[in-house]
Amino acid sequence: MNPYHHALSSAQKFGGIVDDYLPIHQWFDESKAFFPDFRHRALRHHAEGIFLCERLFGATITNSDDREISTRFIGEQHVKEDLGRIPTVQDWLSCLAPERWMLTAGGARENKKSTDRDKDRSVGPVSSSLLQGYKHDNTSG
Repeated sequence: MNPYHHALSSAQKFGGIVDDYLPIHQWFDESKAFFPDFRHRALRHHAEGIFLCERLFGATITNSDDREISTRFIGEQHVKEDLGRIPTVQDWLSCLAPERWMLTAGGARENKKSTDRDKDRSVGPVSSSLLQGYKHDNTSG
């Protein structure tokens, strides 16, 4: 579903006109610009994305019928229309296959020649044994 049709659905559900809702639905689907398949949804189509939407657009919008509508309700509607439910960030990220480069500290790799970096990119998926004992460090990205 594209942002316009989501906005049309919002107008039918909450009143007002398409333009009342279009900016919110465009925000949810912005990531299509740089990742144009269903996986773009992993960036904002989840509970945390709905919280972020509320933070960016405010707790409510006032539509053209002068009704206050919860941005949370609009976000939930968008995600449910696309996915049938509201997943968590964990639901999306748990489907991500870990790669060796994801576990490597940035500083050690910065001094490598570009040909070495290119070779490392072709390593493929990380084995589960590599992940065992990996401890997340909250001080790094």
